[in-house]
Amino acid sequence: MATAPYGVRLLVGAAVTAIEETRKLPQTILMYPMTVASQVAHLVMKVQQDVADLVIRGDETLESIFPPKDEQPEWATFDEDVDDGPSAPVTDGERRTEGRFALFSDGEPDTAEPEPQDTAPGEAPEIVTELDYESLTLAQLRARLNTLSVADLEALLSYEEATKARAPFQTLLANRITRASAK
Repeated sequence: MATAPYGVRLLVGAAVTAIEETRKLPQTILMYPMTVASQVAHLVMKVQQDVADLVIRGDETLESIFPPKDEQPEWATFDEDVDDGPSAPVTDGERRTEGRFALFSDGEPDTAEPEPQDTAPGEAPEIVTELDYESLTLAQLRARLNTLSVADLEALLSYEEATKARAPFQTLLANRITRASAK
């Protein structure tokens, strides 16, 4: 079979393509609004980026011509600007162990001088060394309370009362003993 002339092949190809595109037309019409919306959104974002780039270049140029002044208002103070005077609530870098910050305490007493201990370190109950109680914060102790027996809780409470006597720790232990005993 001989090949058809170039013009005929071109017309047949165009006709088949037109028929295929006509069959796709319903789906294309449905997708067209989304395509247009997507292209418009892309164009808007591109314009915004170009405008932002121009503003940045303008800022850089103006800053090189007119150096910026210190923009901190007189009334604004920041931690690094304030002298550590007697009005500071925390002194000597110690953390508070009472009040609303007690949850984040490091377990050290709030006073500058530690309270005397009535018991020697060797006399501490086993649960104290097992939990490393001395290094626990209030939040860490709270997390471990559910795993302890009433006897362990009472031993910790008596140890706390005999050593550091921190009110938040004593309250936490006493409340847990009450709840555990009620069950």
